[in-house]
Amino acid sequence: MRITALPRYYRNLRRWQEIIAILRHYGLADWLSRLSVDFIRDWLKDSQGVPLSSYSREARVRMALTDLGPTFIKLGQVLSLRPDLVGSEQAAELQLLQSRVPADPFGPIKEILESELRAPLESVFSHFEETPIASASIGQVHAAHLLDGTKVVVKVQHINIQEKVNEDLEVLRGLAVLAERIPELAVWQPRGIVEQLSRSLKRELSFSRELSNLIMFQTSLKDLPNVLVPRVFPKLSTARVLTMELIEGQSIHCLSEPGALPNADRELIARRVAELYVQTIFVHGLYQADPHPGNILVQSDGTIGLLDFGLVGRIDDSLRGTIEEMLWAVMQQDSALLTSLIKRAGKIPASIDEAQLSSDVADLIATYGSQPLECLELSGALNDVTDILHRHRITLPSQMGILIKTLVTLEGTIRLASPSFSILEAVQPMMGQLRRSRFSPRRHIRRLHRMYIEFEGLVERLPSQISSLMELVQEGKLDVQLSHRGLSPSINRLVLGLLTSSLLLGSSILMASKVPPLLFMNGGPLGLQDLSLMGLVGFVISSLVAFRILLAINKSGHLDPTADENDSSL
Repeated sequence: MRITALPRYYRNLRRWQEIIAILRHYGLADWLSRLSVDFIRDWLKDSQGVPLSSYSREARVRMALTDLGPTFIKLGQVLSLRPDLVGSEQAAELQLLQSRVPADPFGPIKEILESELRAPLESVFSHFEETPIASASIGQVHAAHLLDGTKVVVKVQHINIQEKVNEDLEVLRGLAVLAERIPELAVWQPRGIVEQLSRSLKRELSFSRELSNLIMFQTSLKDLPNVLVPRVFPKLSTARVLTMELIEGQSIHCLSEPGALPNADRELIARRVAELYVQTIFVHGLYQADPHPGNILVQSDGTIGLLDFGLVGRIDDSLRGTIEEMLWAVMQQDSALLTSLIKRAGKIPASIDEAQLSSDVADLIATYGSQPLECLELSGALNDVTDILHRHRITLPSQMGILIKTLVTLEGTIRLASPSFSILEAVQPMMGQLRRSRFSPRRHIRRLHRMYIEFEGLVERLPSQISSLMELVQEGKLDVQLSHRGLSPSINRLVLGLLTSSLLLGSSILMASKVPPLLFMNGGPLGLQDLSLMGLVGFVISSLVAFRILLAINKSGHLDPTADENDSSL
């Protein structure tokens, strides 16, 4: 720990104590769940009186994050986007996290509004509801009317939310540094996850990002029929205030009630939602990444309204090409190609078992590749994929993880509207387009053009780089740095072996020269006489050390001729 970090730890000491107490509480519950004694297992209970040991470990992690507050809830929501890191079961549990934060009183909220809009509230809105209709971790939402009567909703940040988030982020960075020292946790790069959370929270702390997302979606979806995106009012929006049109309609969750709509209408709505997302993902490369039932509204004429554009997924051409090739590999049931694409797209650990990975991918394709689309469960297939990635410790790009989470959530939402409809029915028509685009001349021309630009830049930079290299050689400033991996134990054994052999040789000389002090001067057992004490001690020590080296080498497997042959073949 650095000395300069001590003031920060002291400043957040109270928060550290709260976090440790909650983690200890749920960690003790995890230990109690393994006991068979009921009255001990029922010792710790939740707010409803249910024993914590009766919950699964994944549920206890979610409950702990909920008790830790808004920033940790956001951490759980970020991790729910990465099932390749935490596993599909934990990711599914973390998707249940909801930020239920008490609303701030209207007085301070009014001050924030008038400060941000630089005008009295009465001169901007003809009516403003003082009681918020929702309150989340970052802000709360109020209904209002503009001076012309337009119904709007206004999102306002909570009081001092930035200071609270910054304090929790400091604590999380400290926890991440400690987690990096634990091998089981260091594999998942906790500091990288905290930095990803930090970037996500900083984006959410500025409503300007959501404002730009809304404008982009309005532009890209303006030609699609039966789709509605809230209209924004940039002049009434700032980094802490966001004003947008109120969209009225029923949540898809309401359509799941018996008798709400005829089955044909429900299937039509499910198809529209699925086609909308397939279009935005595979054509526009920009999609609303949180399609839970509360964010998708259905109006009386069947128009689909989208809400909450704080989390948006983006797919660039390279990632889109990788996804298309993966779909092509699944269609062709080519497990070797799919394994190669997974290794190319993800971050592969050095100790990966490639044979086992190939076997797992082959089993996956054998399970799902031959099923008809109407029978295939997309969420189950994606969860199996993420379990394979989690098992082999393969981490995907964050955008691909967000896409997997979006598709799983989307299928659950669509099943609410029409249990018999599969999202893959909307993807199937896109397959032909993906197949044609894979071999289209326009795509190859665009790829060749990009390669030409990169090659042209390389040719332009190459002469100057060669000239700089030659100057370093002439001036004698060219340094070659060599790095080694795993040589330290071998070098230590080599040095210890040399010292042991030297000690053994020296001890033999001492005993042969009868260097005093001597033992058995008048004769001893086995005919020993005039034995050098120093030589005997050195001989015993060197023998013990040599035996210890042989045990260490044998434990590593390098005394086995087969192992040596395998090593030499690498």
